[in-house]
Amino acid sequence: MNLVQGLASGNLDIVGDVHGEYEALCQLLHHLGHDENGAHPQGRSLVFVGDLCDRGPNTPAVLALVQRLIKAGRAQAVLGNHEINLLRDDAKDGAGWYFDERVHRDQDKYAPFARIAEADREQALEFVATLPIALEREDIRVVHACWLQDKIDAIRHLPTSALRGQYDTWEGHADEIRRTTDLAQRMQEEISDWPWGLEDRKQQPPLLHARAEHEANKQMLNPLKVLSSGVEQKGQKPFFAGGKWRFADRVAWWDQYDQTTPVVVGHYWRRLHPIDRAEVGKEDIDLFKQIDPVHWHGKHGNVFCVDFSVGGRWDERKRGLPLGRYYKLAALRWPERTLTFDDGSSLATQGFAADGT
Repeated sequence: MNLVQGLASGNLDIVGDVHGEYEALCQLLHHLGHDENGAHPQGRSLVFVGDLCDRGPNTPAVLALVQRLIKAGRAQAVLGNHEINLLRDDAKDGAGWYFDERVHRDQDKYAPFARIAEADREQALEFVATLPIALEREDIRVVHACWLQDKIDAIRHLPTSALRGQYDTWEGHADEIRRTTDLAQRMQEEISDWPWGLEDRKQQPPLLHARAEHEANKQMLNPLKVLSSGVEQKGQKPFFAGGKWRFADRVAWWDQYDQTTPVVVGHYWRRLHPIDRAEVGKEDIDLFKQIDPVHWHGKHGNVFCVDFSVGGRWDERKRGLPLGRYYKLAALRWPERTLTFDDGSSLATQGFAADGT
């Protein structure tokens, strides 16, 4: 199977980033009308936009459930950047459920969280390795973060088994630029003048121009990275995200998306109600600050982000707030273009290009 695959026919329930929130996922599936095996009385299919894992209390249960739904022919899923981290053995923030070296560092924010049983580790990796990057059919496309046609074309005929090796090859292009130009020297000079490192949130570095250039290169020269975590460019100021200071800004790629086929993504931490994004470590540019929470967006109003920030529900637990007040799990029903949330509420989306609503 290739990294770009066909999307199931019929009506779809497209589920946003789950991030280990097993109970929220079970509640959402119930409100959508799917039984424990994913069957729906109207024959609807489930589609997951990626980032099934990390941060939440029970990633192992989420992966096991989604795997079972896919095996039953009731669901499909694409890879998010968090699954790619897992496949690359890259122990990032919130992955203590799998990586031993993350357990202690993740305790303050995410505990308690279930760890995967030793006997299940290989099976989890094998399952994630079968997932594509993108799904498509004539009327709808699904990808975790970004649909740029040249990046899609670069991976379209690659088998899923080639992902890790190809990812590393493309990562190497940015490293080669760093080595063969004066970029490495400039990066070293910048960091030698900054003694606190880049993982201390309390110590904000100046804008490190060479590092910003390298970060943008690593992002944009790797099609797999663009599709799973978006378009980036050299930033204007440093920001703290994902446990470290960063220097490349996200770009609203949908403002240049010029194709007619609608695209559904996750990744971007949309929300129904205002939140302090810094509380959950999101201090980068807020691409949805000026976009209504239920509106389609982009140049032609045919892109929709269905990630409603359930990955921040750990913050509600830490503060003793009712779960789901700010951080929600949602599904976009297609072709109806309505949203269903894990608390059972529903909203009609607005601003879709085809009908001007």
